[in-house]
Amino acid sequence: MMMQHIDISSVLRQTLACDLYSNLVTRKTGAAVRGQIEQLLGDAPADGRALTVIDFSHVSMIDFSCADEVVAKLLLRYADDDQASEVYFLFRGVTEDHWDAIEAVLERHGLALALESGDDVRVVGALSDGERRAWEAAYRLGDANADDVAAETGTDGADARDMLEALWRRRLVMRVNGRYVAVGGTRRHG
Repeated sequence: MMMQHIDISSVLRQTLACDLYSNLVTRKTGAAVRGQIEQLLGDAPADGRALTVIDFSHVSMIDFSCADEVVAKLLLRYADDDQASEVYFLFRGVTEDHWDAIEAVLERHGLALALESGDDVRVVGALSDGERRAWEAAYRLGDANADDVAAETGTDGADARDMLEALWRRRLVMRVNGRYVAVGGTRRHG
């Protein structure tokens, strides 16, 4: 699996050709930053898996239009089970100053993402209770099949498999040799 780290502030500075700017504002800026990210993602293997850390640590603020361009449109583009390669995202460095805009676009588009905070990862956004429990179980277990998740969540195997497959289509869990690994769980489990 290919892994890469994208520092959004570096992409922003390169896009705007200005070293002093760390605010993600205006739809045009967001579209330009997303375009740069998509170029970087173009290096992903055509028939493999890529995990990309999207790092907001050095971004001062993000407005709603940039959150829509950078976060929502990236998730919408790559959450598709028909693509040859599988691109997964782990978001890092998201602060309270970023959260209102990001949360709003996740809700508006019915999206969810894996968010790293400190030594932990959690899934945030629009998820059913069952999907959230299945993701949390997969994260705790590290490497699980549907029966493992069913036992952990108190559901039956078919329901657990359906939830895990829905999470896979949304690129919140990876399928590896018939098992599931929660995005971000790879930091702890392999």
